Amino acid sequence: MFHTLILIGRLGRDPEMRFTPSGQPVTSFSVATNRQYPNASGELVKETLWFRVTTWGKLAETCNQYLKKGSKVFIEGRLTADPRTGGPRIWNGQDGQPRASFEVTAHTVRFLSDRGEEEATPEVAGVEALGDEDIPF
Repeated sequence: MFHTLILIGRLGRDPEMRFTPSGQPVTSFSVATNRQYPNASGELVKETLWFRVTTWGKLAETCNQYLKKGSKVFIEGRLTADPRTGGPRIWNGQDGQPRASFEVTAHTVRFLSDRGEEEATPEVAGVEALGDEDIPF
């Protein structure tokens, strides 16, 4: 059995890199995805889902070096369940309302740039830089 998850969104904050006791780099960052749709009464509903993305090895180093808050990314990876709940990580926000984030272990990160933006566009194992004209959907 197999599953894969594809996300396109923007980073909610700068990436954070750390190292395992054996010295392997691990970088984590949050990605927001947005959806808009009209409800039954015709009002526009805006929905944002947050994903916490983890990358490992060379991919972790590259993401830490080139990504920043607001960067647009294409992520391909797998969902990682919270060991306590078997689902998303759940906590209470500052307003007391329950919140959830979905954990993703990425194996591919593509840096997406809007036309006219000047960004470093490295191409290393597991990382590709694409412009809007290259996205197939």
